[in-house]
Amino acid sequence: MGDGKDNVSPLTGTRRLADAVRAAKIAAAHRSDIVVDIREADRARLEILAEAMQSVVDDIPASDDFFDFSISGGPQPRYWIDGTAHVTMARDRRTYRFVRETRIGRITLAESSDLHVVADRVTSYIAERIVEREKAFAEVDRLSGVSRPLPMASMADEPIRERASARNAGLPFALSWLLIGIVIGAGVLFAIATLRGFAIR
Repeated sequence: MGDGKDNVSPLTGTRRLADAVRAAKIAAAHRSDIVVDIREADRARLEILAEAMQSVVDDIPASDDFFDFSISGGPQPRYWIDGTAHVTMARDRRTYRFVRETRIGRITLAESSDLHVVADRVTSYIAERIVEREKAFAEVDRLSGVSRPLPMASMADEPIRERASARNAGLPFALSWLLIGIVIGAGVLFAIATLRGFAIR
């Protein structure tokens, strides 16, 4: 009889562990489904924002590759405006958060549950960026003496070219001073050697 009782206890414990493992798997699957549902809900809201921004996107020339206007995947979907600014959903999953990455950290430009408020702020941001770029073009034109408008695709390359040409222009000047320094140094060394020669004699 004692052996029978000993055999029952482990079997009961095994069944309980199996039930617990099954319950844990079901809970994990349920949590995974919730995460997927939340991600899909976030993406759906961002797609609604993208549709609201479509008229603004259509006004930007197709050749302009400065802006992005795409929804990225991953655990937290994001609606990218350019390389540094994007819209994402806040923790309550109803609030749009428009942020920009800077050298000093992330800055929140707008945060609202009203789609139109965020769309208006994104539109203002796009306009500000276009004006900043036009000012940069005008400054490059002023420094280089070019009066014609520069193509939009060359925006990122033009300041680099300007700095490179300035460096190349100063190279002969630096080399001439280097040669002058070498000649003077050689003359000083020759004079010292001559004086020592006379001193030894």
